[in-house]
Amino acid sequence: MRLRRLVARGFRNLADVDCAVPGRGLALLGANAQGKTNFLEAVYYPVLFRSFRGAPDQEVAGFGSPGFHVEASLEESAVATLVAGYLPATRRKRITLDGSEPERLTEAVGRWLAVVFLPADLDLASGPAAVRRQYLDRLLSLADRGYLRALTRYRAALAQRNGALRQGRPELAWAFDGPLASAGAEIVAAREGWVRRARERFVAEFDCIGERGAAGLSYRGAPELSDPGAWPQALAEAQAADRARGASTVGPHRDDLGLEIAGRGIREYGSTGQQRSAAVALKLLEMATLREARDTEPALLLDDVFAELDDDRRQRLAARLIGPEERQVFLTAPRHEELPRELGLEVWSVSNGRVAGPRPTP
Repeated sequence: MRLRRLVARGFRNLADVDCAVPGRGLALLGANAQGKTNFLEAVYYPVLFRSFRGAPDQEVAGFGSPGFHVEASLEESAVATLVAGYLPATRRKRITLDGSEPERLTEAVGRWLAVVFLPADLDLASGPAAVRRQYLDRLLSLADRGYLRALTRYRAALAQRNGALRQGRPELAWAFDGPLASAGAEIVAAREGWVRRARERFVAEFDCIGERGAAGLSYRGAPELSDPGAWPQALAEAQAADRARGASTVGPHRDDLGLEIAGRGIREYGSTGQQRSAAVALKLLEMATLREARDTEPALLLDDVFAELDDDRRQRLAARLIGPEERQVFLTAPRHEELPRELGLEVWSVSNGRVAGPRPTP
């Protein structure tokens, strides 16, 4: 699956974009605040139909713009054209797949597949548990629409249950225990199954990147909750705590993905280099999982990930990330000298939101 053409209007600071995209991808050069990350954000938007920064749609629309429009034309895909439009005045988003509106957003998510690696993704190893839960939810939702449906049901039941608890209406809150348990068991089972399958590959990737010390990957939660039958007792035992906190204290919304080196938590004891390597390993796992689940190679979006690396580390990291010929890569950097050698991508540029390319190689 490849992006063949990208159209973006009214998107962040970008001037209107309508460009044919090279099959192998491109490297985009530009100084800070010129629009490099915004371009990648436009490329990624039709994956989940939301910003990879977590920004609401009204913030994605350019300053003074009546709204934004993103259109992705794909090759080797069941859907040839994905379109998303948003109007801040009405706060309405319209999505079409080959001209037809899907009944639900879940039918559109994941039609275009890409994995994005940002400097902030170091938080996968060094940040709070919520970052790693978001990683698992995004990865598994794109790999399996059944997981996305279960996650949607779980979040709805959790929001209603927590709302009732905050209102001091515990009997109403307990009424959502059944939907919470049904969807929550699917989520726990899927997450634990993925961790079991991915553990050996995580260790191998960590070692391949050049880190010393035995790496470990685990799921930190209540494994028994993969069985819907275990939920009634767990929820009943937590009722007093739920009332006191005004929130549900049992379920996968409180779980974590454990990353270790030599038996110690990477978040607490790992060096910055080890944390970076763990984050890279997780991104490589994301690529591999989507490739195997969807039988296609996802695109890879790399935002200034080679900054502050010496040449040797830059080349080793590029070799692991950029990968085979069939992988389409979109890469940004402030200067040409920060690109890996022998990259093999067309070099484009962006200045004041205007994307231009290709440019001659120095």
